[in-house]
Order: sequence, then C-alpha cells, then structure tokens
Amino acid sequence: MSFGLGRGRRLDVAPGVVGVEHDELGPLPDEILTDPRAGWVDVRALFETPERPLEIEIGSGKGTFLLQQAALAPDTNFLGIEWAQEFYAYACDRVRRRGLANVRLLNADATEFLHWRAPDQVASVIHLYFSDPWPKKKHHKKRVVQDRFLSDCARVLEPGGELRIVTDHDEYWAWMEAHFARWAASDSAAPDRPTFERLPFDRAQSAGADELVGTNFERKFRVEGRSFHACVLRAPGVERG
Repeated sequence: MSFGLGRGRRLDVAPGVVGVEHDELGPLPDEILTDPRAGWVDVRALFETPERPLEIEIGSGKGTFLLQQAALAPDTNFLGIEWAQEFYAYACDRVRRRGLANVRLLNADATEFLHWRAPDQVASVIHLYFSDPWPKKKHHKKRVVQDRFLSDCARVLEPGGELRIVTDHDEYWAWMEAHFARWAASDSAAPDRPTFERLPFDRAQSAGADELVGTNFERKFRVEGRSFHACVLRAPGVERG
C-alpha cells in the first residue's frame, strides 16, 4: 500500500480534480514501525475548502450515495474510498460530470487507509453501507467490521461523530452485533476501551421515502425483497446533560 506524506504536511489541490492520486500522499515512511502517527496526512487538505466538516464513505461503489448527499450538503466535504478500480473510475467520472467540488475519491483499501493515514478526530461521519459480507468462514478476516476497524473509527471520528452502518446480510449482521457488544457502551465493554453509544439509524437526507440511504445495492436488494439491518455508533467524547 503506497500512501504517505509526513505528519502535518498540507497538500495543494488543483480545482476540479476528483481522484486522489497516490503521489499526493506518497509512500508510507519507515517510521510507522515505531511511531504509528508518522504516516498521518491532513486528509482535510485534500479539498479546496479544508475547513469544512469531512465525511468518509467506505466502499463508494459507483458513487450514488456521494452524488446524492454531496449535492444536498455543499458545505461538507466527502471522501469516498473504493477498492475496485473500475467502480472508482466510474464514480470519479460521475462526480466530475456533476461538478461536485466537495467530493474526492481514493482507490485504496479503506481500512488500511484509516489505520495508517487518517489522523485523530478528522471526520464527523464514517459511512459503511452494504460492505462485502465475505460469507465463507475462511474469508471473515476480510470483513470491514473488526475490532481494529472500530478502534480506528473511535480515533478518527470527532467527539460525538458517527459511524453509520447498513447491511442486508443476516450472518454478517450477527458478526457485527458481536463486535458492537464489545465496543458500544454496555456492561460488556472493556473498561480501558473507548466505547461508542449505539443509536437507531436515521435515514440519510438524500434517501428516498422508503429508503435508508438510497445506494444502488439498497435499491437492488429492495426489489429482491431483502430486509435490512442498520445502526449508528456515536463516538465518545461529548458530554450530554
């Protein structure tokens, strides 16, 4: 995985560029072996207006959610991360044609990017919709939802930020529930582990009347009659009276 600028370095972004080029990030420095923060970049500086709130979508696919949501929230920056190169290229083209200056896309493994490149408290929301369930047991290690991923989300999200999750896969949801039990505020949460507050999922602003988020997968699965599981995990750090 080749990502990496030194910590604190900012990036100059040409107007109209959608895809994040790997030379904008550079290689991971050797220092990450002793200092995990050495590879962090100012992710917000990938955008023309870096002071805006940042939302990250993991597994952007063809970009349907980003196109819909970014148009309704022009004062928020959206970084979509997609592993499949053909979907990434297709989504970039759609964003470019739409003229959405508040969207950029990265062709990368999102979990590795969060772990090695994203600094603390940089995002207000992380979206994870219909990620690959990897149903075979030997592939479960490839699932996005793992303890390390939840730890990274707790770190990368701003205090009170949200991890928003939707899936149609019953067995993957059971896997998620087992992980949530270790990370959401409850008696089973480890005392030394930052815990999330679990909340009901509120539909996205861009979703249709009968939709949760309105992605291509959701629309396809609704036609097939599938049911959905969803929740919001709110990051720690905000005291509420």
